[in-house]
Amino acid sequence: MEPINILTSKAAPLPLPNIDTDQIIPKQFLKRIERTGYGEFLFYDWRYNFDDAGHPATNPDFVLNKPEHKGAEVLIAERNFGCGSSREHAAWALQQYGFRAVIAPTFADIFFSNAGKNGMIIVRLTEDEVKTLLDRCTKNPEHKLTINLEAQTVTDDQGFNAHFDIDPFRKYCLLNGLDDIGLTLRQAEAIDKFESQHDKEFWSAPKATVV
Repeated sequence: MEPINILTSKAAPLPLPNIDTDQIIPKQFLKRIERTGYGEFLFYDWRYNFDDAGHPATNPDFVLNKPEHKGAEVLIAERNFGCGSSREHAAWALQQYGFRAVIAPTFADIFFSNAGKNGMIIVRLTEDEVKTLLDRCTKNPEHKLTINLEAQTVTDDQGFNAHFDIDPFRKYCLLNGLDDIGLTLRQAEAIDKFESQHDKEFWSAPKATVV
């Protein structure tokens, strides 16, 4: 997982409440056995229109398909983002598409945890603050935000300045690029020592008895 601290990017506005994980990554893509390649299926049912035979064609009206929003690393949505089933694939799809942060007034708890563990900054702001940012990036797709994880702030060049809360442990992990595996590997020396001692005590061949 890559460390993240200061992120400056334009944002993609998605002014809808209660965006659930089945919209973020539809159920048919959960059959994949890989943990990669989910970005192309992000918001699949919104990014594409389907003919009678079920063949997809790009939906030009959806925000992520508009050229002016290409390259946005921040997604802004309304309350209760990530509700629905607990699939971690939703966080994978967002991260693999290119989003490094999501801003909303509230998030579903499990999505909030999954996204943080996958290296994304999840920012909870007030509804009024989110509305301000949605309005600005809708009117001007080149409008850029700066998220400073160390300072826990979101700012822009028009005077917007908001503070957000984050769990200190999750903040530490994001700043240092540590997922659950990375945290475990930091104890590699102690783990190796324990395993070596365990093998000696329980798996060593017994000494032959001299009669």
